[in-house]
Amino acid sequence: MLFKLYTEKDVRKLVARLKEEYEGALSKHREAEEGLKEENRTLRARVLELENERSGAFAAFQSAERERENAKKEVAAMAENDRKELVLLKNKCRLMLDGMRRKYPDSEDTAALSAFLDELNGSLGTDGSAADGTDGFDGEESGFRLEDVTSPKGPLDLKKLCLDLGLTEDDNEG
Repeated sequence: MLFKLYTEKDVRKLVARLKEEYEGALSKHREAEEGLKEENRTLRARVLELENERSGAFAAFQSAERERENAKKEVAAMAENDRKELVLLKNKCRLMLDGMRRKYPDSEDTAALSAFLDELNGSLGTDGSAADGTDGFDGEESGFRLEDVTSPKGPLDLKKLCLDLGLTEDDNEG
């Protein structure tokens, strides 16, 4: 008997109203879902953009670090080469000084060269050698062998030797 409380018209109205409310609520949910999907797409694009920026910054940082390490190695190699040249110059000056002292024991030039040699020794360290007690380089590596200077196979041309090593300039150059 409870079913007869509502007329067919009342039931249709109720169903139509419920259907309308349901469609309105469903439409709002769909709009909200589309809004969330759009926001999600925007946020994903921003995340990708930030990840690209981060990887670009990281790559730039790595590149800068490699360049810094290469520059440090290059500067260290240049400093070592300069030190080797100073050691070579010191050895040559010492040999020249010994020769000059034998020939001209009281010469002012000998005193000047001796002072220069002392200054070189000071810039290289107390005895002008490397920390390991050697003269700072291997003759095989540099091509310089002290024996060739102290016991030359032919006449020793110091001017040519200094020119070859870049320690002096040719007087004939412009």
